Amino acid sequence: MTPQELRAFCLAFNASVEEFPFGPEASVFKVLGKMFALSVLDARPLTVNLKCDPDDAIRLREEYEAVAPGWHMNKRHWNTVTVSGLPDRMVRELIEDSYDLVVAGLPKAERLRLDRP
Repeated sequence: MTPQELRAFCLAFNASVEEFPFGPEASVFKVLGKMFALSVLDARPLTVNLKCDPDDAIRLREEYEAVAPGWHMNKRHWNTVTVSGLPDRMVRELIEDSYDLVVAGLPKAERLRLDRP
């Protein structure tokens, strides 16, 4: 997955936006003001911080070298994924899971508006 593909995939979700609260190099992808992904798209290797269920986070870290505790994040709820270390399909699934976890924490009316009950 290229940086451009990562950006396009994150922005394809309903109501997702890209912001730069940590400076021009760090892309923060949010849904209704809540972050679901963070990446420095020019970094090599390309990594992305993603929200994750705590039990799944531990399992993924044990199973894949490309998944580590979230860098500069709450390590219980966030993983840093080295994109080149996983199949593109899995990276997409982890991004979607992160988006869904964030949406699940939104008020019901907002979840319904996003078509993600």
